[in-house]
Amino acid sequence: MSQAEQAAGRGRGFRLASPGAALVVAVVMLALLLAQLPLSGLARQSLSQSNGGVPALVVLPFAIVGFVLAWRKPGNRLGWIFFGLAASGTVAEDASFYVVACYRVRHGTLPFGWVALLLQPAWSIAIVLMGLAVLLFPDGRLPSPRLRWLLWVYLAVGTVWMVSAFSFTVSAIVRHDIQVDSGGNLQVLSDPTGSAAWWGVVQTAVFAVIAVSVVASLVGQVASYRRSSGERRQQLKWLLGGFGLTGACLGLAVVLGSGLPSSAAVVAAYFAVPVCVGVAILKYRLYDIDRIISRTLAYAIVTGLLVGLYAGLVLLATEVLRVHTPVAVAAATLAAAALFSPVRRVQRLVDRRFNRARYDADRTVAAFAARLQDAVDLDSVRADLAGVVQAALEPAHLAVWIQPRD
Repeated sequence: MSQAEQAAGRGRGFRLASPGAALVVAVVMLALLLAQLPLSGLARQSLSQSNGGVPALVVLPFAIVGFVLAWRKPGNRLGWIFFGLAASGTVAEDASFYVVACYRVRHGTLPFGWVALLLQPAWSIAIVLMGLAVLLFPDGRLPSPRLRWLLWVYLAVGTVWMVSAFSFTVSAIVRHDIQVDSGGNLQVLSDPTGSAAWWGVVQTAVFAVIAVSVVASLVGQVASYRRSSGERRQQLKWLLGGFGLTGACLGLAVVLGSGLPSSAAVVAAYFAVPVCVGVAILKYRLYDIDRIISRTLAYAIVTGLLVGLYAGLVLLATEVLRVHTPVAVAAATLAAAALFSPVRRVQRLVDRRFNRARYDADRTVAAFAARLQDAVDLDSVRADLAGVVQAALEPAHLAVWIQPRD
C-alpha cells in the first residue's frame, strides 16, 4: 500500500479528537443525565436536592458548550475539557444517588454499590478541570510561557487531592467500613475527624491553592488583555465579562433571597461563563461584547440612580416630613419619571469609555446628517457618504449604486 493510500486510510479512520468523537461523548453524556431520573427515585430524593456530585443544571451549560466546541473546533482542548468537566460532575451525581440508595435506603443490599462509591469522588475532577479551562483559555494553550510553572503547580496539587480522595474511598471499601452522609459522600471525606482530620486541613489548603491559581490565571489574562488587540482582545473581554456576570448574578441572588427572580439569577450565573467562553472561542458575534458591556453598565447605572432617587424621596416624605399619604408616593414616582430622560445621558458617558467605536460612529453619522441638510452636489454627497460608511462600519468593500433618472 502506498503512502498516499495509507494517509487516506488514516484520514477515514476514527480520530479521538473529531466531530464523531464529540457526538459519541454527547450521547454518553445524555445517557448519564437521563440516568439521574430513575436513580433519584431509587434514592428517594429529588433532582434539585443537593448531593455529593454536581447538579445537572450546573453541568448542562458546560456539556452543551463543550459539544459545540468539540464539534466545530475539535483541535481546541477547551471543548474536551468542558466535556470532561460535565461528564465527571454527572458521574459523581449519578454515583451519589446510587450510593444513597444502596447504603442508606437499602442498607447495602443493592449490587455494585462499591463501584458507585468509587466513582463518587469524580466531583474533584470537575473542580480541577474548571480551573484548568481558565488557565488554557482561549486556544487550549497557556497565554504566556511564564505561566508554565503555575500550570505544573496546579496540576500537581490537583492530582494529589484527587488521588487522596480516591484513596480514602478504596480504603473504606477494603476495610468494609462504609459510612455515607445524606448526599452520598463518604463520611470521612465530608466530615473528617480523628485519624482523618488531616484530610480536612489538606482539602482547605487545596481549595486555597485552586482559588489562588484561578485568580492568578485571571490576572494573567488581564495582563494579556492590556497587551492584546483585535480578536484576542475581544475574546478576553468575553471571558472576563462572563466571570463578572457570574459574580453579579450570584450577588443579586443573595440580595433577592428566595423566589423566582433569585432562581433566574442563579441560572444565569451558571450559564454565564461557559456561554461567554463558547462565544469567544467560536468568534460568533465577537465584537458585540462592547455593546453588551456598555448597555449593561448604562442600564444598571440608570436603574440604580432612579431607584435610589425614588426610595430617597419616599423616605424623605414619609420619615422626615411625616407625610403619610398616597400623594407623597405619587410625587416621588413623578419626580423619578421626570428625571428619566436626563439620567439617560449616562449612556453617552458609558459608550465614550467602554464602547468607543460605537460612540465615534454615532458622532460621525450625526455630523454627516447635519452636513446633508445643506448639500446640493450629488457627487460630493456620494463621496461624503462613502467616507462616513467607511469610518463608521469599516466594511471590506464599499459601492454606491444610484438609480438613473430614466
